[in-house]
Amino acid sequence: MTARPDSGGSCPDDARDRVLARAAVGAVEALGGYAGGVYLRSESPELLRLAVFTGLPGPLFGPWWRVQVNRPYPVAEAYRSGQSVHLADEEASMRRFPQLMAGLPVPFSSLYEPVTGGPERFGVLFVLRPATRGRAVGEADRERLRDAAEALAAELAALAAAGDPVVWTGDPVEVPPATPAGGAQEAVDRLAQGLLSVDREGRIGFANAAAGALLGSGAPPLLGRFLWEAVPWLGHPAYEDHFRGVFLSPVPVHFAARSGPDPDRDWMTVGLYPGPDGVTVTLEPGEEPALAPDAAAGTGTGTGPAMPVDRAAALYRPVALAIALTEAVTARQVSAVVTEELLPAFGGRQLAIYLLNERHLYLAWETGFPQGFLDRFDGVSLDVRLPGVETLTTGRPLFFESMGHLAAAYPGIPLDADVGARAFLPLIASGRPVGSCILGFDAPRGFSPEERTVLTALAGLIAQALERARRYDSEAALARGLQSALLPRRLPVLRHVDTVGRYLPGTVGMDVGGDWYDVIETSAGLLALVIGDVQGHGVAAAATMGQLRSAVRAFALSGNAPDEVVRGTNQLLIDLDPGQFASCCYVLLDPGSGRALAARAGHPQPLLRHPDGRTEVLDLPGGVVLGIDAGGDYPVTELWLESGAVLALYTDGLVEMPGTDIDEGVERLRAALAGARPSPLTETADRLVAEAGSAADRPDDIALLLASRTGGDP
Repeated sequence: MTARPDSGGSCPDDARDRVLARAAVGAVEALGGYAGGVYLRSESPELLRLAVFTGLPGPLFGPWWRVQVNRPYPVAEAYRSGQSVHLADEEASMRRFPQLMAGLPVPFSSLYEPVTGGPERFGVLFVLRPATRGRAVGEADRERLRDAAEALAAELAALAAAGDPVVWTGDPVEVPPATPAGGAQEAVDRLAQGLLSVDREGRIGFANAAAGALLGSGAPPLLGRFLWEAVPWLGHPAYEDHFRGVFLSPVPVHFAARSGPDPDRDWMTVGLYPGPDGVTVTLEPGEEPALAPDAAAGTGTGTGPAMPVDRAAALYRPVALAIALTEAVTARQVSAVVTEELLPAFGGRQLAIYLLNERHLYLAWETGFPQGFLDRFDGVSLDVRLPGVETLTTGRPLFFESMGHLAAAYPGIPLDADVGARAFLPLIASGRPVGSCILGFDAPRGFSPEERTVLTALAGLIAQALERARRYDSEAALARGLQSALLPRRLPVLRHVDTVGRYLPGTVGMDVGGDWYDVIETSAGLLALVIGDVQGHGVAAAATMGQLRSAVRAFALSGNAPDEVVRGTNQLLIDLDPGQFASCCYVLLDPGSGRALAARAGHPQPLLRHPDGRTEVLDLPGGVVLGIDAGGDYPVTELWLESGAVLALYTDGLVEMPGTDIDEGVERLRAALAGARPSPLTETADRLVAEAGSAADRPDDIALLLASRTGGDP
């Protein structure tokens, strides 16, 4: 454990900190909680940072100071969706957020309220309080938290307007609890049992004489110090879960702790009794339990202390990682999950994942190593004597408690640091070698038997996820190839009309969908502009898209009217019965006159930019999506495109964003088209897809087709 965190580079009494602290403390008091705080957006749009909190010891909850916006945690969901999240007890939490409860497996209630002001999303206000099992959060409490969040949003908006950026870049600020811990000195000094009173920051507010005697120091020197500074052996990771539990739940905890180097004599029985204003800690000499965690010096012979995992941690760490891995579908996502979940759990700083391909190991992911250091090992053969190779060929994990031990075992091996420890884990799934994983630590340390067992088990989970991702990547490559072959390689070059198309695959899920566009010259000299979107992703969606594109092209080349083209395509999809439906917009344009006839089947409304820059969302009547109703009716609407006008057809992936209304996305696209230069058209297309294309987690693919009249009859 570490000491109290820094204030994140901001003065604790500046205006922003005072606003945040007042909001956190006020919300906790209003809802009868024991802890709370405020998360704010950070310099990265994908990351929330804990800005202020009260009622919790900061070092114990360090893993939750930073929360990725896309992770399945309640604070992230409240921020993404803009909706309140109320969890009355651990059952509600486990049902909605199993990954949260895997890391905090204790009964408590938590409430999260987004802090928003108009279009601005500042962060999330949260309160923790005792669980109310079987009783939902009442409307009065919901309203109190909403009021507190709205008041905070107003103050933050005022600060932002005054030039104070509402972005948090450092560690959180701790707000001392309103009620200090204390006790009746005379009464408890008669006890032989050591007794400490610790406030909700983890600071000792009272110690009786027996506690001072047991800990080898008088009671007064203990006062005002953080528990884990005054009693270092209580700060061991083997006991962190117990302390986390009592700071979140009113249930007392008892455990045996090793207080010194002698495994036969140095044992203490510790009791933790939580309350609204802190925790009472009892200490008395005890005996080694039958199933003791290897707690103090560890069983290894290395230069540093072991960092063992007790039974609770050994249970929930694999559970948390397994839950997160089920959501990862690509090798990149699996590696990111391992970085976010595995490294913090074991205090690691470096991670590298190598994947096996034709008897060579190739670097797939790295973090924390000096830039370029691992390049020399990329593509190494399985015949080379390196720990990352031998752990895979032997199937045996390798643990080095210091860099000196690693250098001695592999003379001449390049080292990225002089101090630290390393673990090399084989990635083997169902008996098949997948690759190897390297965990790096900044300081020498031992690896207890329990920790070695857990790391080896986690390596198996990672290997299975990577093997699944490899199969996924193969299918995705097939789908991408299929879709690339089905989309038009180039659009026709025409007199009086310029056309530009853009396609971007999604970055979440199968990575390939059923969006398509096409430009077709008919025998009558007219131009058919088509855009469509098949429901779903993957090979099936791409295949259906190819069939529909071919059908539309055939109907268009036969000289059919727009409604006949859409009806014929609808009937074809129903006859094929692929279990999918599709939307479509079909526009038949006369390049010379600018007259156009349009039919729409459940597709987003096109946009039309007039030569003077005025841009409108067209209101085309339409029918149901294709593949649903064999008797569907698709009315035709007449349009006129003046010279210099731009018609934009697009799929919903361009305007839909998680947590926002699609109308907002359409309005953003309309404003972007209005503000774009009408030529060159390629530049306009790039501008319209730029914002959506830069999103790291885009659930849907995007298709865009622009058509601009450059001449012809007035």
